[in-house]
Amino acid sequence: MKDYWYKDAVFYELYIRGFQDSNGDGKGDIPGLTSRLGYLRELGVDCIWLLPMYPSPGHDDGYDIQDYKGINPEYGTLEDFKFFLDEAHMRGIRVIADLVLNHTSDRHPWFIDARKGPSSPYHDYYVWSDDPGKYSGASIIFINHETSNWAWCPDCGSYYWHRFFSHQPDLNYRNPKVQEEMIDVIRFWLDMGLDGFRMDAVPYLFEREGTNCEGLPETHAYLKRIRAMLDEKYPDAVMIAEANQWPEDLRQYFGDGDEMHMAFNFPLMPRLFMAVKQEHHGPIVDIVKRTPVLPENCQWATFLRNHDELTLAMCTDEERDYMYNEYAKDPQMKLYSGIRRRLVPLLEKNYRKVELLNVLLFPLPGSPVIYYGDEIGMGDNIFLGDRNGVRTPMHWNDNRNAGFSACNPSRLYAPVITDADYSYTSVNVQVEEMIPNSLLNWMKKMIRVRRKYKSFSRGALRFIYPENKKVLVYALEYDGEQMLCVFNLASSSQPVQIGLREFNGCGLTEVIGDTEFPQIGDSDYQVTLGPYGYYLLEIKH
Repeated sequence: MKDYWYKDAVFYELYIRGFQDSNGDGKGDIPGLTSRLGYLRELGVDCIWLLPMYPSPGHDDGYDIQDYKGINPEYGTLEDFKFFLDEAHMRGIRVIADLVLNHTSDRHPWFIDARKGPSSPYHDYYVWSDDPGKYSGASIIFINHETSNWAWCPDCGSYYWHRFFSHQPDLNYRNPKVQEEMIDVIRFWLDMGLDGFRMDAVPYLFEREGTNCEGLPETHAYLKRIRAMLDEKYPDAVMIAEANQWPEDLRQYFGDGDEMHMAFNFPLMPRLFMAVKQEHHGPIVDIVKRTPVLPENCQWATFLRNHDELTLAMCTDEERDYMYNEYAKDPQMKLYSGIRRRLVPLLEKNYRKVELLNVLLFPLPGSPVIYYGDEIGMGDNIFLGDRNGVRTPMHWNDNRNAGFSACNPSRLYAPVITDADYSYTSVNVQVEEMIPNSLLNWMKKMIRVRRKYKSFSRGALRFIYPENKKVLVYALEYDGEQMLCVFNLASSSQPVQIGLREFNGCGLTEVIGDTEFPQIGDSDYQVTLGPYGYYLLEIKH
């Protein structure tokens, strides 16, 4: 790969079940998604990220995979998926999909056979023990649901290992056959035309006594092996790591540019919300300065919200309590170690804040990921179980079922949002496409602006520290292009003086509105920003 396309890309995460129903059964499907590719092209996204589309019992919304080489019959067929890929590629849109390397469903044929005991050729595809105290250094991830990482299998009289739910037994990567099986799965989808994978739960592939069983050298060696295969056979494909860890611990998943292409920057996300609530640039400055420099061919994936809860795992206890107090005043909003809300409800429908957080995200180091529906300001339903409140049907128009499905409303897999503030009758694509200053049209404009300036995706960042700490200021530079980014994190107008003497005599152009600003002189540059205001300025020599 020469151009590292993923470094400049805007990703769009979507839930097939929640996007568009084509056959009236109340669930989204692949033909329905294919019919909406024109919308995604118009939005300007470069790559679609699909939540799991494989056959599954559905106990963990598809992350419990029953067949790695199939398509969930509710979503369509392999032929439907291949047609979708071809149509997306015709529009210049790449597609990646979730791949769960760590575990299968307990309904997977491998595990069904493995339960017979050591006589089964698949028994060693999983991790077994007679001692449920083994690997005691590993944490229990879903502490509210599971009391142990081991579950008893009465069929073979032994315990099996699971880092997530007990219906998701972990694969045994110390078995070379498992390693080959999963590489074969990757080849299968890339040969079909998929452009890569978001690799789920990659820290947990290997276990070893006396460790916390996370990010072991054996895990990294296997990920490097996958990457080497991609570089040789599929050089344009990308792997994104889901590893919810601190920045310095995440760095190892990139190797020397020979492991993962990208990784989600989980620690950055909650600190964007903290900074706006505290009206202080400190949380953003601190976490960005703590974030290590990556190899030239690597990139962060950044996001404000996704299909899970707003995770606070990478926060101190004090920071977590603060976030709960400020953003989850109703106990129903809490889930695991996070907050289960969509972006606009989190920000109490303050569209100035919504714009500010998005425009904060776009120029920071990384490629932004937009979660379906957030581009129109969709609401959520905190009274649906688990994470389902942020996985409701997409709002296309104000017709029945928000234009998502022609079925009887009682057949919908989840109800559309009808709360007054976020009702599908007013928050939908059709309405917002007709309003010039809608959130949707603003998002389209911001995506175009980001694409125009490479420094927003690849630039070296340098903070500038004004006396007014309510304002965040930094400069970006890439290949001779220089940008100045200024953000007011406060709910009131703020003046700021910025030390720019090194650019004495240069011009400034605000790139969103293409507006010329006064020339930089030999004294501090003074600007005033409105509440939650921002400027993205090109420095012209």
